[in-house]
Amino acid sequence: MSIRSTILAATFSLASLGAAHASTLRPIEGQSVRLGDLAGIVYYTVERDGYRVVTTLAEGAAGTPIRFVSVLAPGQRALLSTPNQADALEISRSGDGLTVRTSGPVSN
Repeated sequence: MSIRSTILAATFSLASLGAAHASTLRPIEGQSVRLGDLAGIVYYTVERDGYRVVTTLAEGAAGTPIRFVSVLAPGQRALLSTPNQADALEISRSGDGLTVRTSGPVSN
């Protein structure tokens, strides 16, 4: 399956999600996410240095996908936002768990 097909499928599956949503993710298990007009997937693998988290987002099926990769140790988080959107995507690690949460406005 191409990345654009995956993102398009993720977009359709997000239609039922509310404005704020949090869920725990397991290794290699992809989760659909939305960040304003962007939609995509998040997954992670367990590495020696921490959890390698890969987030891929695009605007619609024809948008150019962007990928954000981070390695999270216990207690760390990654926050993704766009300047034109009030939404934020927070990926946080607590012990052996990884939580993906979408929320409203980003506070500085």
